[in-house]
Amino acid sequence: MSDACTSTTIELLTFRLADQEYSLDIMSVREIRGWTRATPLPHAPHFMKGVINLRGTVLPVMDLGARLGLPPCEKTDRNVIIVVMLKDKMTGLMVDAVSDIIALTAQDLQRPPDMNSGGVPNVVSALTLIDDRLIRVLDLASVIAPSESAAA
Repeated sequence: MSDACTSTTIELLTFRLADQEYSLDIMSVREIRGWTRATPLPHAPHFMKGVINLRGTVLPVMDLGARLGLPPCEKTDRNVIIVVMLKDKMTGLMVDAVSDIIALTAQDLQRPPDMNSGGVPNVVSALTLIDDRLIRVLDLASVIAPSESAAA
């Protein structure tokens, strides 16, 4: 692999969920909004908080903690909604707090160990260590299945 390929910088948005630190590729993030009460819809999956009006667009909002099997986000003034775009669909991800934007290279990322059972897709695509903080890089496509974001 050439140096040009291996030294490409990747920017990640880091955020907190249940006292743990996660990140997403900044290129998928459209905006970060303060918490807005979502309107629940019947028969939605338990991790879907409902929908909000985003400048005239109905935006499904997911409790990312509940989606990942963590305790659901506690409602505080620090809660934010990270609006992400995946395959022309926008989804809001409710998290505890946004932390930082970090820039890394591919060499800074490590593959997570295979700890899945039962055919559940791994939602963590990589791990990185920054200042003794182990940060999980989420695979957005695995977190947001197309049918789930539309089901809110």
